[in-house]
This record gives sequence, structure tokens and C-alpha cells, in this order.
Amino acid sequence: MVDIDDDVDYVVVLNGEEQYSILLADREVPAGWAVEGFRGPRQECLDHIDLVWTDMRPLSVRRRMDGK
Repeated sequence: MVDIDDDVDYVVVLNGEEQYSILLADREVPAGWAVEGFRGPRQECLDHIDLVWTDMRPLSVRRRMDGK
């Protein structure tokens, strides 16, 4: 099976709460988000997020739970 997104580039984006998402590479990054640095086909971006986003709790929750 061929992935129809293989020829479309995406970027991994990250917000201030350290939550990840993907965005079409040719789109403007919304306010509050920044390009994380990884770029590629959709599935590769999703695979990258699986590797780096190990704690899905927002940063503010993690800090509160850690007493910081």
C-alpha cells in the first residue's frame, strides 16, 4: 500500500506546554507554536513525535506535580 502523504512535507511543531503536533510544511505556524526541527513525510513526523513525546502531560501539569 502506498501512503498518499509520502510526497507531502510536514513539520513537527511544539507549543509552550511542550505538546507536539504536525503541520503542512508550507503553512504558517500558528501563534503559540514553534517549529521543533523535524521535517518529512506525515508518518515519519508522527514516528518522530512517538519517540520524543514521552510524557503527554502539559508542562504546567508536570511542574505542578513535581512541586516546581
